[in-house]
Amino acid sequence: MPSRRGPAPDPNARRRNVNHALGEHQLTPQAGEGRALPEALGIATDGARRFWATWAAAPQTQHWLSTDWVELEITTKLVDELYAGNVRLAGEIRQRVGKWGATTEDRARLRMDFGKQVEEEAAKAAQEVKVADLDAELFKMLSEN
Repeated sequence: MPSRRGPAPDPNARRRNVNHALGEHQLTPQAGEGRALPEALGIATDGARRFWATWAAAPQTQHWLSTDWVELEITTKLVDELYAGNVRLAGEIRQRVGKWGATTEDRARLRMDFGKQVEEEAAKAAQEVKVADLDAELFKMLSEN
């Protein structure tokens, strides 16, 4: 017979450290393209322009404050540098977009819920992206190093 350490668990146990202020965030898709890319940033690459357009229209941005938009501007500059050939910035970019909920895992950690409608729209948008153009651009960028 296996021995048990300590008292048996309470069958009516509840978590007592639940923080209700950190509940799940219900987000809805935004209509339109979101904020325009500021000309003052001086973005030179198409990849960085796509990055801005994607994030400026993302459902996460409906709750953003001015400080969040400044972070997007800074990150877009880093993405511009990445597409210009500085691949050392990839880790920094990944950390920044992870805080915004870039991947399914990030959104689960941040307790974001988009619902079925957003998932369907994201699938449609992914089909519209010209994969061949993206592959050619990435191949060109990686071949230069």
